[in-house]
Amino acid sequence: MQEMEKQFHIHCVEGDVGRYVILPGDPGRCESIAKLFDDAHFVASNREFNIWTGTLMGEKVSVCSTGIGGPSASIAMEELHNIGADTFIRVGTCGGIDIDVKSGDIVVATGAIRYEHTSQEYAPIEYPAVPDFGITTALVQACKNLGKRFTTGVVQNKDSFYGQHSPEKSPVYYELLQKWESWKRLGVKASEMESAALFVVASALKCRCGSCFHVIWNQEREKLGLDQDMSEDTSSAVKVGVEALKLIIEEDRKTSGK
Repeated sequence: MQEMEKQFHIHCVEGDVGRYVILPGDPGRCESIAKLFDDAHFVASNREFNIWTGTLMGEKVSVCSTGIGGPSASIAMEELHNIGADTFIRVGTCGGIDIDVKSGDIVVATGAIRYEHTSQEYAPIEYPAVPDFGITTALVQACKNLGKRFTTGVVQNKDSFYGQHSPEKSPVYYELLQKWESWKRLGVKASEMESAALFVVASALKCRCGSCFHVIWNQEREKLGLDQDMSEDTSSAVKVGVEALKLIIEEDRKTSGK
């Protein structure tokens, strides 16, 4: 590929972003996340990628949206890594699968099912999609610090939103339904669309990544007639991600002796 001054998709250069980056999906959430930083400013916007940079505890930090799914998320991570980022927290939404997971809960991923295809261009299917342990630990502690109801566990990743929500419309409906039943029996906590790719790409790039999600809805609870209200306020997951980033910065300083 022709060498360019700026990264091809995110339109950023070295120095535009910090080593610590929060990765939401929705470009519309970036400015509100940046408001939780100090001295935040807009950096660039192109396609689904909206980038802001500021500081936390005196360290340069950034937020970059990824759009929906593994392909665009992997592009964001690769290009951010090219210009100096090495620590990522994916903050997004999910749908519950385990019936104990309720709307409004936070799910901290401890692993992701690679029922998607982006990660297969980075590692053989036998390789697990797992987050960085230190980041996962920080996300759990952040939930506790902020008093948020949360659960930890494996999440399922997919490429098709409607393959989950309208499987009967697909010519391969039988496979989709059988897989979904497997996820339920295995105690999978929730379904989303980015973490498997991000975890595997992070492993390939030798950088750190973890994920936390706001639960919008749980279709399995709905089927059973259990009480729940749709929750689209993602601010709790965002605050958990920012709190976790502070804990990571603090721990990194201890490790480096700064």
